[in-house]
Order: sequence, then structure tokens, then C-alpha cells
Amino acid sequence: MPDADDLVLRDLLETLAEEAGAMALDFARRGMRSWTKAGASPVTEADIAVDRFLKRRLGEARPGFGWLSEETADDPSRLDRREVFIVDPIDGTRAFAAGLPDWTISLAVVRDGRPVAAALAEPVAGRTFIAALGHGASVSGRPLAALGRDSVEGAVVAGPKPMTVRAEKAGALALPKIHSLALRFAKVAAGEIDAGFAGGQSHDWDLAAADLLVHEAGASLTGLDGTVPCYNRPVPTHFPLVCAGFPLHGLLRQIAAEERRRGGTS
Repeated sequence: MPDADDLVLRDLLETLAEEAGAMALDFARRGMRSWTKAGASPVTEADIAVDRFLKRRLGEARPGFGWLSEETADDPSRLDRREVFIVDPIDGTRAFAAGLPDWTISLAVVRDGRPVAAALAEPVAGRTFIAALGHGASVSGRPLAALGRDSVEGAVVAGPKPMTVRAEKAGALALPKIHSLALRFAKVAAGEIDAGFAGGQSHDWDLAAADLLVHEAGASLTGLDGTVPCYNRPVPTHFPLVCAGFPLHGLLRQIAAEERRRGGTS
């Protein structure tokens, strides 16, 4: 049964994602410092400023919720909360720092391990994807509906090369890298591409918002075994994932699983 409060949460996330996107664009125009953090991952002044802004505003709105963000030291108390904000202040930092357009602001509310409200701002394109559990998903007022391709041949896919190469051999067309993983999956939800892949070690903040967009648009995002991701666990990482409408999703799971058995894991 859809929860009316999830619509309130969706609208809150939408407003703050758009405000955060404007903040990030301002940093991009003015210039900013950047550096490398643990794991050779880039981070900029904008990532930190947006993270602090969102943590303050979301915390004021729902002080009883837990918090998990790429740019905040993890607080294990989130594991005791039924509802948690899961945030990537800038998903696709490499693209953002390089002046490329394919980065996003990714916000979700997870309840009992699954997302119930989401907003994904794509500031350079000037659009925001939103969803609430049981209430559908949209972008800029247009309902999202994933494509229903029934063959790998001719499908447009995006993801790590080891996961797309076998799809290409079956006749799919692989796009150049989409830096924001959340945007890669949102494009599936919007019917702009047929399918997306994620390699191992993606994180909750990369996935939670896009996960809800995808499922509310009538597609699926699962592991190679067909299991949907579970969020807000002690270790918030995930194994390889496949995202597509039906029946293409099942066909690509088989292809990705075969490639993984052959040793492709990125």
C-alpha cells in the first residue's frame, strides 16, 4: 500500500537535490580545489560543501532518520534506524571535476532496506528524476517508462567493458562510459537506453535513488542471481548488477553471469 508520507519525502528530496545542483554548478563556474582520497578516488570542495548542506537540511527536516553518504564518515548508529537518508552529493566526481556533463546529485530515503523516495538531479541538463514507492517515477513532469526490448540484438547498453563485451558479441551497442552510475540506470528508467551494468563494489549511495526510479518505471535492477539490492547494511557495497526492462533483463543476466564465470569482474 503506497504511503502518503513518501510523497512528502520525495518532494523534499527533489527540492534539496535541485538546490544542491545549483550549488555544485556555482563551484564549477568559480573553480575549486580537488584532491585524492582513500582508494584513489577524487573529491572536490563542491562534494564536501554539498554534503554538509544536505546533511544539515535533511537532518533538520527528519532528525530521526539515519544518514549514509559517500563524503561523511560512517556512523554505525544508522543501522539502528528504520529510515535512512542515503546520499551521494556528487555522483560522477571525475566528470564534474573535468567539466563533463554526466554527473548527478543522488538522494534517497531507504526504509527497512529498500528505497521509498528518491530524487536524482542532473544539473547540466537541467532536469530532475523523482520517484516515490507505489507512486511512479518521472523526470521534469514526464512519467518514466523503461523500454521492453525482447532481444539483445540492437539493444543500447552502458557499463564496464567486461560486462558489455559479451552483449556486444550478441549484437548490442555499447555506449561510451556514463560517469554517474545513478544516471546510467536512470537512463534505463527513462527509456533512453535499454540496459545498464554495474561492476562489483558499487555502493549504496551510487544505487539507492536510481534503484527506485528503475523499479517504478517498470524495469528491474538486480544482481546476477536476480536478487534486488538491500541497503543500509554494515558494509554498503554490492556485487555486479544488471538493469533493464523485461524480458531483456533476464537475457542480459545470463550473459553477464557467463562473462563473470570467464573472469570479467570490473
